[in-house]
Amino acid sequence: MTTHSPADDCAALRESTARLLESVAKLSDPEVSAPSRLPGWTRGHVLAHLARNSDALLNVLAGRPMYVSAEARDADIESGAPRPAAEQMEDVAVTALRLDGAFEGQPDGDAGWERTVELRNGVTDRVANIPWRRWIETELHHVDLGVGYELTDVPADFVEREIANMAARYQGHADLAVGVELRTGDGRSWRTGAAEGEPLVVTGTPVALMGWITGRADGSGLSAPEPLPALPTF
Repeated sequence: MTTHSPADDCAALRESTARLLESVAKLSDPEVSAPSRLPGWTRGHVLAHLARNSDALLNVLAGRPMYVSAEARDADIESGAPRPAAEQMEDVAVTALRLDGAFEGQPDGDAGWERTVELRNGVTDRVANIPWRRWIETELHHVDLGVGYELTDVPADFVEREIANMAARYQGHADLAVGVELRTGDGRSWRTGAAEGEPLVVTGTPVALMGWITGRADGSGLSAPEPLPALPTF
């Protein structure tokens, strides 16, 4: 099993953030106000969410609630969405840098990376996994912006790790009543959904599998003996 250190994840996150900021720097005010690939959200909504997510993870690291409330989270995104491109860019950049500094300051052991912290909805995790969580936000929302950064541009090591992550997330989920085996052409596979019974085998490239299981693609390019099941929403 491949292990991932928080230092490696922080380095990958910095590279991911740099790619994102390079894309954002090219956007005009009208382009920021245009629809993103997420239903009901403009690109400004996506960027406001990314900035506020940095702040929220700083809260987590400091032992505070991630968000004051779900309503406050949504209100912050709505109020930040209409801002001009330059303001959006600065907000995403400054908050990402602040979060990176907090990661840099984490000591080893139980006082730092090995601490357990609480995120949203009672979810807990080790601090060592927070850079990976932020990397997910940065990579997938970069795609969601619809600015030319596609699923095929996402780093290969991220792709396979995110397939495994989402497979674990959906494992035993009540809203995915069938077993599903995600399988690549060279035989790598991930089991998710119901643990019992013969799984529905869904075959495709890692990028196509990740696109579908993260809700960024409709499953085109995948093959299965039956229609693909609807995936749970969170």
